[in-house]
Amino acid sequence: MSTEDLTRRLQALEDREAIREQLVSYGMALDAHDWDRLRTVFVPEAVADYGDLEGRNEGIDEIIAACHRALVGLDSSQHLVANLEVRVDGDAAEATCYLHAQHYLVSPSGVNTFVVGGTYRDTLIRTPEGWRITHRKLETTWTDGNAAVFSEAYARLVARGEETPS
Repeated sequence: MSTEDLTRRLQALEDREAIREQLVSYGMALDAHDWDRLRTVFVPEAVADYGDLEGRNEGIDEIIAACHRALVGLDSSQHLVANLEVRVDGDAAEATCYLHAQHYLVSPSGVNTFVVGGTYRDTLIRTPEGWRITHRKLETTWTDGNAAVFSEAYARLVARGEETPS
């Protein structure tokens, strides 16, 4: 194997690992409500389409606002990704991963969780700061539990005067 081939293979491995780290970082940012970290996952003009859950959001500020509305009023959440597939083509990439997201809120109904299973489909580009998502689409495969935890959590936000991220 030539030095050039080895260099190319090493770069491909580094690119795929950096993209996998971004996909994981997304879930960690959501669960910690770390909106600054979330900004490092997307390009500023990114689009995130969460389908029926939070709709289509254009630009990082809309993405953060949607995540804030959905998550901050909950008692906790945990976003796990698995089966990550990454395809790199120069400075562009596509990635697919499974999602298992659990949302928890002590609810008067007694059903405290809402779980989402699905697939994220991402388009990414290499930027001077590293790999960033330009487009994310959530394809929900299944849900289980109390979908009303989101509206109950949002009512908490309104009561606290925290409808928008600070």
